[in-house]
Amino acid sequence: MMRNALLRSTATASAAVASSSARPAMRFASRPIIANAQSTIQRGQRRMYHEKVIDHYENPRNVGNLPKGDQDVGTGLVGAPACGDVMKLQIRVGEDGVISEVKFKTFGCGSAIASSSYMTERVKGMTLEQAGAVKNTEIAKELCLPPVKLHCSLLAEDAIKSAIKDYQTKRAKRVSSTSSPPPSLGSSPQVATA
Repeated sequence: MMRNALLRSTATASAAVASSSARPAMRFASRPIIANAQSTIQRGQRRMYHEKVIDHYENPRNVGNLPKGDQDVGTGLVGAPACGDVMKLQIRVGEDGVISEVKFKTFGCGSAIASSSYMTERVKGMTLEQAGAVKNTEIAKELCLPPVKLHCSLLAEDAIKSAIKDYQTKRAKRVSSTSSPPPSLGSSPQVATA
């Protein structure tokens, strides 16, 4: 209905032009207006990533896997159901309790990948206690994440805590198995007699 009204007004304004040519003229005249409106909307809605996020996204650090079965490796696997991001972060811990190697794999947006990459750089060389103290606000501040992307930095915090917990669980099992003597097979318990 609006289109017909516009076509009638165009045809009336250009009485010298035949009605068959008025329609294409109107169509071509309206395109730049629509295109300008769309580009204005896109510019207004476009969210630009900070250069630090882009750097970690385009050149992620420490991508890969560590052998999950190794006793000195802790694995943290976390996800955000709201956005579908999934993050796996693995740490290798030396005998001195210092993180010697960190790897990650992330399925998610640029902010999630950047948060993972930054976290691997941040915790390498730290003790488990220091790494567990890294907060998502520190990651968000370093990467200049907008409030709508804070969940990505929270995922990285959860991933390192999960990896530390996994390592500590493995270590506790290893320590308890080596400190208790193995049960003797085929012999009955000795009873002291007086």
